Amino acid sequence: MMIAIVKFLHIAAISIWAAGIISLPGLYVQRANVGEGDNLHRLQRIVRFAYTGIISPAAFIAILTGTGLIFLRDVFEGWFSIKLGFVALLAIIHVLTGLVVIRLFRDGEIYPVWRFVLVTIATTCVVLAILFVVLANPHVDIQIPAVMSERGGLYRLYLEFSPWATP
Repeated sequence: MMIAIVKFLHIAAISIWAAGIISLPGLYVQRANVGEGDNLHRLQRIVRFAYTGIISPAAFIAILTGTGLIFLRDVFEGWFSIKLGFVALLAIIHVLTGLVVIRLFRDGEIYPVWRFVLVTIATTCVVLAILFVVLANPHVDIQIPAVMSERGGLYRLYLEFSPWATP
């Protein structure tokens, strides 16, 4: 029952996060049409609330519940590493989106239509890649060095590569 609840929360949060990140550039592109004054401030409030009040908490919950599912389900397979790579890309897009929110509402700033199209397509592709990897569970044989699965192995690797003396 616990796994079902965590999985439900994860899927709901990832859905809100993905939909929000995909739809925000549609709001950004409206910046050129609202001019100045009350309409600009209304659009700014909508964008900031969407990012800080809905999308960012959904991202946090998605990552938190996803991390919980790793330990509840013992998902240590090759396809999962690929999924985490795509989730990392989605997180990078999320951070870059936040930077746009900060910069977009300065005087004279606009969000070009070509950027709207490019970002929307790229974000949609990342979300679809995550969905594909999760649903297909492709068999990927990832070989990791044996030292990485031994007790104290990462520390020994660190000592080999670190130029600083360790006390």
